[in-house]
Amino acid sequence: MIVNPLRQSSLGELLLDQLRALIVRGELAAGTHLVEGWIAERFEVSRGPVRDALRQLEIEGLVETRRRGVYVRGLSDTDLVELYSLRGALESLAIRETIARGDDADWTPLDEAVARMRSAAESASAAEFAAADLDFHSGFYVIGGNRWLTATWELHRPLFAAVLDITNTDRDLRPIAEDHAELAAVVRSGDVAAALSTLTTHLDGSCARIRTVLAERRGAP
Repeated sequence: MIVNPLRQSSLGELLLDQLRALIVRGELAAGTHLVEGWIAERFEVSRGPVRDALRQLEIEGLVETRRRGVYVRGLSDTDLVELYSLRGALESLAIRETIARGDDADWTPLDEAVARMRSAAESASAAEFAAADLDFHSGFYVIGGNRWLTATWELHRPLFAAVLDITNTDRDLRPIAEDHAELAAVVRSGDVAAALSTLTTHLDGSCARIRTVLAERRGAP
């Protein structure tokens, strides 16, 4: 049988997204032994995409290789705090570089993302809102133009996407959209200190919400 490599790639990316989400949500608990054959059978893929997905999840710190195979590490409260600390450092630098662009800055990525967030908030579309949310934050990297910084953010973006997926449901997203609009306005003002302070408050709030939701999920019977 000839396997279409594009289809295999698509299946691999889908499998990676599904496994990442199951781990972040705690449906694959810490300590779970991830057997290639079981995963391949459950998700109806060959073992190649399974191995690729497990390697990527290990890079992201969600699984670990032990003597007898691959096991789930999970995403602890400490992990979340450290992840957001890293994100704050990266995004602070991206904002500094964005502001440094001055009159050359093209604010289209932020404007378009805020518009999409507002639309998704009105229609209560959590998935569309999360995608626009991450595109908004990616906008700072795009405008700043530092490709190495952008590449580093892109490595971690899928994990933040999985986390946001479980925190944007069953709540009014309109205030969150306006928080992003406010952050964009402060950055555009060119006041570095105010922009970084607003970013810190923004990310601290996001981290606190996620920690609360995940703690509630772990405490559920």
